[in-house]
Amino acid sequence: MTVIFLVFLAAEESQKSSRPVTKLLGAAFLGIGLWAWAEKGVLSNLSSITDLGGFDPVWLFIVVGGVMFVLGFAGCIGALRENTFLLKFFSVFLGLIFFLELTAGILAFVFKDWIKDQLNFFINNNVKAYRDDIDLQNLIDFAQEYWLCCGAHGPDDWNLNIYFNCTDKNPSRERCGVPFSCCVKNPSEDVINTQCGYDVRLQGDIERQKYIYTKGCVGQFEKWLQDNLIIVAGVFVGVALLQIFGICLAQNLVSDVKAVKANW
Repeated sequence: MTVIFLVFLAAEESQKSSRPVTKLLGAAFLGIGLWAWAEKGVLSNLSSITDLGGFDPVWLFIVVGGVMFVLGFAGCIGALRENTFLLKFFSVFLGLIFFLELTAGILAFVFKDWIKDQLNFFINNNVKAYRDDIDLQNLIDFAQEYWLCCGAHGPDDWNLNIYFNCTDKNPSRERCGVPFSCCVKNPSEDVINTQCGYDVRLQGDIERQKYIYTKGCVGQFEKWLQDNLIIVAGVFVGVALLQIFGICLAQNLVSDVKAVKANW
Protein backbone atom coordinates (compact mmCIF):
# COMPACT_ATOMS: atom_id res chain seq x y z
CA MET A 1 0.00 0.00 0.00
CA THR A 2 2.74 2.44 0.98
CA VAL A 3 4.80 1.44 -2.05
CA ILE A 4 1.95 2.26 -4.41
CA PHE A 5 1.43 5.62 -2.73
CA LEU A 6 5.13 6.40 -3.15
CA VAL A 7 4.65 5.82 -6.86
CA PHE A 8 1.80 8.33 -6.79
CA LEU A 9 3.98 10.90 -5.09
CA ALA A 10 6.73 10.36 -7.63
CA ALA A 11 4.18 10.72 -10.41
CA GLU A 12 2.95 13.97 -8.92
CA GLU A 13 6.45 15.37 -8.73
CA SER A 14 7.01 14.56 -12.41
CA GLN A 15 3.57 15.90 -13.42
CA LYS A 16 2.30 12.44 -14.42
CA SER A 17 -1.02 10.81 -13.55
CA SER A 18 -1.68 7.27 -12.41
CA ARG A 19 -4.66 5.09 -11.63
CA PRO A 20 -5.81 4.58 -8.02
CA VAL A 21 -4.49 1.02 -7.79
CA THR A 22 -4.49 0.96 -4.00
CA LYS A 23 -8.08 2.14 -3.80
CA LEU A 24 -9.23 -0.51 -6.27
CA LEU A 25 -7.24 -3.21 -4.49
CA GLY A 26 -8.78 -2.21 -1.16
CA ALA A 27 -12.24 -2.23 -2.72
CA ALA A 28 -11.52 -5.71 -4.11
CA PHE A 29 -10.53 -7.04 -0.67
CA LEU A 30 -13.62 -5.42 0.85
CA GLY A 31 -15.81 -6.87 -1.88
CA ILE A 32 -14.39 -10.37 -1.35
CA GLY A 33 -15.12 -10.12 2.37
CA LEU A 34 -18.69 -8.96 1.85
CA TRP A 35 -19.26 -11.62 -0.82
CA ALA A 36 -18.00 -14.33 1.55
CA TRP A 37 -20.35 -13.05 4.25
CA ALA A 38 -23.24 -13.05 1.77
CA GLU A 39 -22.47 -16.67 0.80
CA LYS A 40 -22.62 -17.67 4.47
CA GLY A 41 -25.85 -15.75 5.03
CA VAL A 42 -24.31 -13.26 7.45
CA LEU A 43 -25.55 -10.20 5.55
CA SER A 44 -29.13 -11.50 5.60
CA ASN A 45 -28.89 -12.05 9.37
CA LEU A 46 -26.52 -9.49 10.88
CA SER A 47 -27.06 -10.90 14.36
CA SER A 48 -25.05 -13.97 13.26
CA ILE A 49 -21.90 -11.81 13.36
CA THR A 50 -21.86 -12.11 17.14
CA ASP A 51 -23.04 -15.74 17.10
CA LEU A 52 -19.83 -17.09 15.57
CA GLY A 53 -18.05 -19.27 18.09
CA GLY A 54 -14.59 -18.71 16.67
CA PHE A 55 -12.62 -16.29 14.55
CA ASP A 56 -14.05 -15.58 11.11
CA PRO A 57 -11.16 -15.15 8.59
CA VAL A 58 -13.45 -12.99 6.44
CA TRP A 59 -12.83 -10.21 8.98
CA LEU A 60 -9.26 -10.00 7.66
CA PHE A 61 -10.47 -9.18 4.16
CA ILE A 62 -13.02 -6.65 5.40
CA VAL A 63 -10.66 -4.81 7.79
CA VAL A 64 -7.62 -4.87 5.49
CA GLY A 65 -9.74 -3.92 2.48
CA GLY A 66 -11.40 -1.06 4.35
CA VAL A 67 -8.10 0.35 5.60
CA MET A 68 -6.46 0.02 2.17
CA PHE A 69 -9.42 1.71 0.48
CA VAL A 70 -9.44 4.67 2.89
CA LEU A 71 -5.67 5.17 2.74
CA GLY A 72 -5.57 4.62 -1.01
CA PHE A 73 -8.31 7.18 -1.55
CA ALA A 74 -6.67 9.78 0.69
CA GLY A 75 -3.17 9.26 -0.72
CA CYS A 76 -4.09 9.04 -4.40
CA ILE A 77 -6.61 11.88 -4.52
CA GLY A 78 -4.50 14.01 -2.20
CA ALA A 79 -1.42 13.65 -4.40
CA LEU A 80 -3.21 14.06 -7.72
CA ARG A 81 -5.35 17.02 -6.61
CA GLU A 82 -2.73 18.51 -4.29
CA ASN A 83 -5.24 18.40 -1.46
CA THR A 84 -3.31 19.12 1.74
CA PHE A 85 -6.14 17.88 3.99
CA LEU A 86 -6.15 14.42 2.40
CA LEU A 87 -2.35 14.28 2.42
CA LYS A 88 -2.26 15.17 6.11
CA PHE A 89 -4.96 12.59 6.80
CA PHE A 90 -2.88 9.99 4.96
CA SER A 91 0.31 10.78 6.86
CA VAL A 92 -1.44 10.88 10.25
CA PHE A 93 -3.31 7.63 9.57
CA LEU A 94 -0.13 5.95 8.36
CA GLY A 95 1.75 7.28 11.38
CA LEU A 96 -0.94 5.89 13.68
CA ILE A 97 -0.65 2.46 12.04
CA PHE A 98 3.13 2.59 12.44
CA PHE A 99 2.78 3.53 16.11
CA LEU A 100 0.33 0.67 16.70
CA GLU A 101 2.67 -1.78 14.97
CA LEU A 102 5.62 -0.57 17.06
CA THR A 103 3.59 -0.76 20.28
CA ALA A 104 2.35 -4.25 19.43
CA GLY A 105 5.91 -5.40 18.75
CA ILE A 106 7.20 -4.05 22.06
CA LEU A 107 4.29 -5.48 24.05
CA ALA A 108 4.67 -8.85 22.33
CA PHE A 109 8.33 -8.96 23.39
CA VAL A 110 7.69 -7.81 26.96
CA PHE A 111 4.59 -9.93 27.56
CA LYS A 112 5.51 -12.92 25.43
CA ASP A 113 4.29 -15.41 28.05
CA TRP A 114 0.90 -13.68 28.17
CA ILE A 115 0.80 -13.65 24.36
CA LYS A 116 1.51 -17.39 24.37
CA ASP A 117 -1.38 -17.99 26.78
CA GLN A 118 -3.69 -15.90 24.62
CA LEU A 119 -2.57 -17.85 21.54
CA ASN A 120 -3.42 -21.09 23.32
CA PHE A 121 -6.84 -19.72 24.24
CA PHE A 122 -7.40 -18.46 20.68
CA ILE A 123 -6.55 -21.81 19.08
CA ASN A 124 -8.60 -23.84 21.55
CA ASN A 125 -11.58 -21.51 21.13
CA ASN A 126 -11.41 -22.00 17.37
CA VAL A 127 -11.01 -25.75 17.75
CA LYS A 128 -14.42 -25.71 19.45
CA ALA A 129 -15.94 -23.87 16.47
CA TYR A 130 -14.14 -25.93 13.80
CA ARG A 131 -17.34 -27.15 12.13
CA ASP A 132 -19.27 -23.91 12.60
CA ASP A 133 -17.62 -21.90 9.84
CA ILE A 134 -16.12 -23.21 6.58
CA ASP A 135 -13.56 -20.39 6.35
CA LEU A 136 -12.37 -21.05 9.89
CA GLN A 137 -12.19 -24.75 9.12
CA ASN A 138 -10.01 -24.13 6.06
CA LEU A 139 -7.76 -21.80 8.07
CA ILE A 140 -7.20 -24.40 10.81
CA ASP A 141 -6.57 -27.13 8.24
CA PHE A 142 -4.03 -24.94 6.45
CA ALA A 143 -2.20 -24.13 9.71
CA GLN A 144 -2.05 -27.77 10.80
CA GLU A 145 -0.82 -28.93 7.40
CA TYR A 146 1.74 -26.13 7.06
CA TRP A 147 3.24 -26.44 10.55
CA LEU A 148 2.77 -30.23 10.75
CA CYS A 149 0.86 -29.94 14.02
CA CYS A 150 -2.43 -30.92 15.61
CA GLY A 151 -4.34 -28.82 18.14
CA ALA A 152 -2.84 -26.15 20.36
CA HIS A 153 -0.69 -28.49 22.46
CA GLY A 154 -1.48 -31.84 20.88
CA PRO A 155 -4.17 -34.04 19.32
CA ASP A 156 -6.10 -34.39 22.60
CA ASP A 157 -7.09 -30.71 22.32
CA TRP A 158 -9.72 -31.91 19.85
CA ASN A 159 -11.68 -33.22 22.81
CA LEU A 160 -12.91 -29.63 23.04
CA ASN A 161 -14.88 -30.10 19.85
CA ILE A 162 -18.29 -31.76 20.17
CA TYR A 163 -17.72 -33.87 17.04
CA PHE A 164 -14.26 -35.18 17.98
CA ASN A 165 -14.46 -35.57 21.76
CA CYS A 166 -14.13 -39.03 23.30
CA THR A 167 -17.13 -39.05 25.63
CA ASP A 168 -19.17 -42.24 25.57
CA LYS A 169 -22.35 -40.33 24.72
CA ASN A 170 -20.88 -38.76 21.60
CA PRO A 171 -22.75 -40.27 18.59
CA SER A 172 -20.46 -38.67 15.99
CA ARG A 173 -18.50 -40.94 13.64
CA GLU A 174 -15.56 -38.60 14.22
CA ARG A 175 -15.52 -39.49 17.92
CA CYS A 176 -11.95 -39.85 19.28
CA GLY A 177 -10.60 -38.70 15.95
CA VAL A 178 -8.89 -35.63 14.49
CA PRO A 179 -9.34 -33.63 11.27
CA PHE A 180 -7.62 -34.98 8.16
CA SER A 181 -5.16 -32.05 8.31
CA CYS A 182 -3.57 -33.70 11.38
CA CYS A 183 -2.71 -36.84 9.40
CA VAL A 184 0.82 -37.65 8.28
CA LYS A 185 0.67 -37.41 4.50
CA ASN A 186 1.47 -40.40 2.34
CA PRO A 187 3.42 -39.16 -0.72
CA SER A 188 2.05 -42.03 -2.81
CA GLU A 189 -1.57 -40.90 -2.31
CA ASP A 190 -2.89 -38.50 -4.92
CA VAL A 191 -6.30 -38.08 -3.30
CA ILE A 192 -6.62 -36.82 0.29
CA ASN A 193 -8.20 -39.35 2.63
CA THR A 194 -10.53 -37.18 4.71
CA GLN A 195 -11.25 -40.12 7.04
CA CYS A 196 -7.62 -40.78 7.95
CA GLY A 197 -8.07 -39.33 11.46
CA TYR A 198 -11.03 -41.50 12.48
CA ASP A 199 -10.56 -43.31 15.84
CA VAL A 200 -6.85 -42.50 15.88
CA ARG A 201 -6.92 -41.19 19.46
CA LEU A 202 -8.16 -44.53 20.71
CA GLN A 203 -4.60 -45.74 20.17
CA GLY A 204 -1.62 -45.16 22.45
CA ASP A 205 0.64 -42.13 22.20
CA ILE A 206 3.43 -44.04 20.47
CA GLU A 207 1.15 -45.84 18.03
CA ARG A 208 -0.70 -42.70 16.94
CA GLN A 209 2.59 -41.05 15.91
CA LYS A 210 2.58 -43.28 12.83
CA TYR A 211 -0.64 -41.72 11.58
CA ILE A 212 -0.97 -38.15 12.87
CA TYR A 213 1.17 -35.20 13.94
CA THR A 214 1.47 -35.17 17.71
CA LYS A 215 3.10 -31.78 18.23
CA GLY A 216 0.97 -28.76 19.12
CA CYS A 217 0.62 -25.81 16.77
CA VAL A 218 1.73 -23.28 19.42
CA GLY A 219 5.11 -24.97 19.82
CA GLN A 220 5.49 -25.46 16.07
CA PHE A 221 4.67 -21.82 15.43
CA GLU A 222 7.28 -20.70 17.97
CA LYS A 223 9.84 -22.97 16.33
CA TRP A 224 8.96 -21.54 12.90
CA LEU A 225 9.44 -17.99 14.22
CA GLN A 226 12.85 -18.86 15.66
CA ASP A 227 13.96 -20.55 12.43
CA ASN A 228 12.81 -17.60 10.31
CA LEU A 229 13.54 -14.78 12.76
CA ILE A 230 15.80 -12.85 10.37
CA ILE A 231 13.27 -13.01 7.54
CA VAL A 232 10.35 -12.02 9.78
CA ALA A 233 12.33 -9.15 11.34
CA GLY A 234 13.49 -8.01 7.90
CA VAL A 235 9.91 -7.88 6.61
CA PHE A 236 8.74 -5.83 9.60
CA VAL A 237 11.69 -3.43 9.32
CA GLY A 238 11.16 -3.06 5.58
CA VAL A 239 7.46 -2.27 6.02
CA ALA A 240 8.26 0.21 8.81
CA LEU A 241 10.84 2.03 6.64
CA LEU A 242 8.37 2.25 3.76
CA GLN A 243 5.76 3.72 6.08
CA ILE A 244 8.19 6.32 7.41
CA PHE A 245 9.28 7.13 3.86
CA GLY A 246 5.65 7.54 2.80
CA ILE A 247 4.94 9.89 5.72
CA CYS A 248 8.00 12.01 4.87
CA LEU A 249 7.06 12.26 1.18
CA ALA A 250 3.47 13.17 2.04
CA GLN A 251 4.62 15.92 4.39
CA ASN A 252 7.12 17.13 1.79
CA LEU A 253 4.37 17.38 -0.82
CA VAL A 254 2.20 19.30 1.66
CA SER A 255 5.06 21.76 2.20
CA ASP A 256 5.52 22.19 -1.56
CA VAL A 257 1.81 22.85 -2.08
CA LYS A 258 1.77 25.44 0.71
CA ALA A 259 4.88 27.10 -0.69
CA VAL A 260 3.28 27.41 -4.13
CA LYS A 261 0.05 28.80 -2.68
CA ALA A 262 2.01 31.31 -0.63
CA ASN A 263 3.46 32.78 -3.81
CA TRP A 264 0.03 33.42 -5.32
